[in-house]
Amino acid sequence: MNTSKASAAAISRKITHMRLRRSVRRLLLLAFILGSQPACSSTLPPAAQPTPVAFGRTERVPVPIQRPRARWIPADWADLPGWTDDRTRELWPALLTGCTRPADGWAGVCALARALKPADDAQAREFLQRTLVPYRIESLDGQTGGLATGYFEPLLHASRVPRNGQQVPLYRPPRDLGTRKPYWSREQLDTLPAARAGLRGLEIAYIADPLDALLVQVQGSGRLRVTEPDGRERAMRLVYAGHNDHGYKSVGRWLIDRGELRSEEASWPAIRDWARRYPERVNELLWSNPRVVFFTEEPLVDEAIGPRGAQGVPLTPGRSVAVDPLALPYGTMLWVDSTEPLTATPLRRVVMAQDTGSAITGAVRVDYFWGWGGQAEQQAGRMKQSLRLWALWPRP
Repeated sequence: MNTSKASAAAISRKITHMRLRRSVRRLLLLAFILGSQPACSSTLPPAAQPTPVAFGRTERVPVPIQRPRARWIPADWADLPGWTDDRTRELWPALLTGCTRPADGWAGVCALARALKPADDAQAREFLQRTLVPYRIESLDGQTGGLATGYFEPLLHASRVPRNGQQVPLYRPPRDLGTRKPYWSREQLDTLPAARAGLRGLEIAYIADPLDALLVQVQGSGRLRVTEPDGRERAMRLVYAGHNDHGYKSVGRWLIDRGELRSEEASWPAIRDWARRYPERVNELLWSNPRVVFFTEEPLVDEAIGPRGAQGVPLTPGRSVAVDPLALPYGTMLWVDSTEPLTATPLRRVVMAQDTGSAITGAVRVDYFWGWGGQAEQQAGRMKQSLRLWALWPRP
């Protein structure tokens, strides 16, 4: 009797184990099917999206990341304001461009991104949630609020030789640029014969407005419609090639400090208006910024492609930003929570950190690339908005 009971118990255990194994196999198959069809999971709320994990692999819990000028604190997708409202699929050109020079740790995500052509925003968003982890960005002293400004690529009409109305030169780097530290200031290059001699023969083209010359130097690149001596017109791009080693000084700040503009009024349109009202003081305004930027020229073969940023890849309007690389490495994906300057409507979208600038320092700080042309200038010239920021980084 004892033997019979023991055999029956053993058979019962075997049957139970077989049923459990079949149940596990069904669950694993279901998990695989759900994980391989991202469109099906897009109906779940953002915070509840499943994260497929390779069998046999233990998912590590994200931990805070310390950068020289920022702390990254692990966050949830639900923390990102407006996350499900972005046209996320529009990021792909900027993402794939950045993947030609990926940040450390991004090779795997980039390989998957190249293989995916998102059918819609939901599928693009699901991919990001499956492969990345959000981190709230804060300063080393814990500040989570910061500043978003804007920049753009000026489009200017120019002449290869000085003509009536086009007398302001844009220069290549001087041959003796490295012999003086710092080199001649802006005022010296405009007024001293010895300084001006070093620029002779280095004129790329001539434009009409000295404020446009300053603007293209501040932006770091520009597009020119150049009239050649034979009358033909062609497009070219001005590419940053160095500066005179003087610190950048904001002409807007100069006007504010002298009571010419209120702080909330300081924008490129306001600066231009001031210059029209006080033409006799334009040089004084220009000379307040001693830094001069020099350029090289290159053909503008495709007008749909932006200038190259500090990451070494072309910038994408509305999806590329300049950052402090000591806080956010080039190639970092970011979630921006800010507002548009002209309408104050929310500006909440995923972007790529692909550029930098001398005025872009600190953790919660971006310069948003608006593109080129008049509308981009209007947006960039007025942008000075509050900002919150999250980094989206490959899963640990």
